[in-house]
Formats: sequence, structure tokens, C-alpha cells
Amino acid sequence: MAGRPRALARNAALVALGTLVLTALHPAASAQPPSGPAPSAAQTLGADKPSAQVLRALERDLRLTPTQASARLVNEAEAGTRAGVLHNALGTRFAGAWVKGAASTQLSVATTSRADFPLIRAQGARPALVRWTLNDLRTAQSKLDKAAAHRITANTPVWYTDARTNRVVVEARSRSAAAAFIKAAGVTADRIRVRVTADRPRLLKDLVGGDAYYINGTARCSIGFSVTKGTTQGFATAGHCGKPGAKTTGFDQTDQGTFQASTFPGKDMAWVGVNANWTATPDVKADNGQTVQVAGSAEALIGASVCRSGSTSGWHCGTIQQTDATVNYAEGTVNGLTQTDVCAEPGDSGGPYISGAQAQGTTSGGSGDCTRGGTTFFQPINATLSDFGLTLKTTGQTAAAQTPGTTDAWSVGRVYRVGTTVTHGQARYRCLQTHQAQSAWAPDATPALWQRL
Repeated sequence: MAGRPRALARNAALVALGTLVLTALHPAASAQPPSGPAPSAAQTLGADKPSAQVLRALERDLRLTPTQASARLVNEAEAGTRAGVLHNALGTRFAGAWVKGAASTQLSVATTSRADFPLIRAQGARPALVRWTLNDLRTAQSKLDKAAAHRITANTPVWYTDARTNRVVVEARSRSAAAAFIKAAGVTADRIRVRVTADRPRLLKDLVGGDAYYINGTARCSIGFSVTKGTTQGFATAGHCGKPGAKTTGFDQTDQGTFQASTFPGKDMAWVGVNANWTATPDVKADNGQTVQVAGSAEALIGASVCRSGSTSGWHCGTIQQTDATVNYAEGTVNGLTQTDVCAEPGDSGGPYISGAQAQGTTSGGSGDCTRGGTTFFQPINATLSDFGLTLKTTGQTAAAQTPGTTDAWSVGRVYRVGTTVTHGQARYRCLQTHQAQSAWAPDATPALWQRL
């Protein structure tokens, strides 16, 4: 009988957690702001009214019907909220989440405890029992990162934590090269999976296309997302494209701006402040001279669809394969990149990635091309916004980023990560999806992004 009280306590805890999940996913069950029912995740993130350019690219590159493309964007938005709620509910037992499927977009959530299965299933997600927590795997990846700083890793160019296999994957030219690297890092082999590949990502900065800019009159890259800092307008791009103080000219060869800040290697981020002849807009170039507009920066899940624009290869879509990847370019190692199967070519560096209407990041590098396909990596935009104190230009942003204060009160312009708690009004909220706060995204009005505690 000794185990019965523990079992009853566990069941009570699951019921309580389930109540929290249902409250966040079904706003009508919780206290609402005076203006009425809060929007759904799809409505908050703009997934319910996608751009025709996004839909056509998804149909072409992911081989979807128009109905499937629309359904996928809505389902991915809703899955992001569900994953965030379960992430917060499971705590340290949460071991990752991902989506899979053309339109139905099945959400899977990994945990180190089978006792969490009822809660996961109750929210329409598929549970996966795994051995290692995310912290276990990230600790192993951190050891690889440190080892790379002290040895040549040309034959092991990429490594990342893979939630779907519950291992740290090391991509290498040979198994012997991987084994030597793993041994030097002091990582136990049971947490590692080796993938042998001849590919080596390279920086994509050499050629020019439709929406290029020039650095010091020679190198060429692609504009990313429009940003502001105080009264200065500009754009986010790749750090390897230019150093602070480097001058830029636009596609029309007229003076454009100056690199205000740049980080590379370690990270691959930069931003350029432009002169009065250029105006920041929420637009991203798509096909045939058309544009799509950015509504925010909520991070998409592994497996979600994503589209990319670049000055060389244009507008292409694919899926997010991994997050927090480390890439060892010939010019230096970069951490915290997101891996995709969207094709890209030299000259596309710095260009934007967008999921539905949500900005994801700027092109860093990759392998392959848009004829035979390949792998690409982007620097997440929220990290760029946070590091440089920038405000993303969106269709709904009405206030500039505010200087962080000493309190935990919710504030427009700050970048909030999953699990962060804030105070808004008289209530406490926990973040469900990493994003930069906007004026219209107050916690009491966006249960897709915030869970009331």
C-alpha cells in the first residue's frame, strides 16, 4: 500500500497540469480581457490568413494542395502553443517537441517519464519516452563546442541536439574523424549518433541577385528583416557579411548605410543602419516581384514549414530540421543556428526565413544548391533582436524596444523565451513561445503566447 499515496498524488498533479493546459488552449475557460474572447494561436500569429505567395511556395516546394498548405499553417501555429504549454507543465522531464505530416501536422512531445503520457495524449500530442533530458544532451553538445575551440574540426563540420532521436548528432566526413572528435570532447558514446556525409557548409556571400546589397563596394549579401533602434532604421543580416563600420550600397548602387554591430564567429548576426533615402518596411521579397509581410517573431517548431528569400536563388520553402546546431565553417565556428532543408546558393547570406507570417532568422550558410537541393542554416532573429536591442518591423508593431527594467513587468519590445514569467496587470503569466513582445500581444490578450498562472 506504500505506493498508493504516491500514485494518487501523481494523478492529482496530472489533473492539475491538465487544467492548466486546457485553460491556455481554450481561452473561454479562463478569465478574459474586457474586450471579449482572445484570439486563437492561428489568429495571433497570422496563420489563419496566409499570404498567397507563402501558400504557392508551400504548394510547389512541399508538394501540397492549396487546402493542405492552409491547414498546415494553422495546425503548426496551434501545435506551437500546445508544445509550449506541455514544455512548461513537464519541466525538466520535457525532452523536446516536433511536428510531422503534410497537413494534419501531428505534434510529438518527448518525456523521460511514462507518467506524463496521459497528459500529453489529452492534448492531442503523441508521447515519446526517451532516456536523456534536453539538459543531458545539451551538456554533451556544449562539450563538443568547447573541444572545437581547441582543435581543427574540418572533418566534423556540424553537430546538434536531435530531439527526435534523443541523441547529439555529429556529422562527419568519416567515422574515425567523428570518433576522434567525440573522444577529445570527453562525451560518452551512448549520447551520440554519427552521420557520415561528404557535405561541408560554406558561407553564402559571393554572388548577387535581385535584392542584394554591397559591402565596401565589393562583397555582396542579401537584406534580411527591417529593424529599428531608437530613431535609426535598418535591417538585420548575417555577421559574416561585414564588420562594424563597413559601408553598404543598395541594389541600385546608391549609398545605403553602415554596419552598426556585427558578431562572427560564435554567432552570425549583424545589423545595418540606413540613411534617410531608405525606409524600413515589414516586407519580404517573394516570387515575381511580390512581397509577404512579417507579423511577428514567434519561433516555429522542428518539422514546421519555413520559406526563405535570397538575392541569388529567390523564394523557396522547406522544413525546419534542427535547432541549436553548431556549424564549423572554414572561417570559424557558429553556435545556436537552425538547420533547414530549404535550398540556398552563394549571395543568399543574410536573407530572411519566415514561417507563415512569423520571422524566423537570417541565412548563415549551407551546402548544396537549388538544382539538386541541400541543407541551410539560419541565425534565429530573436537572438539578433535581443543581443543588439533592435525592434523588428512588423505589420502590428507600434512601439520601439524598451530598455529592460529592474522588474519582471511585461514590456513591449523585449524578447521573451519559453518558460519566462512576467507580471501584467494584476496577474502572472508564463511564456509559451519565444517571441519579441508587440503592443497588440499583451499576455491577457494572447493565450497563444502566454499562459496565465
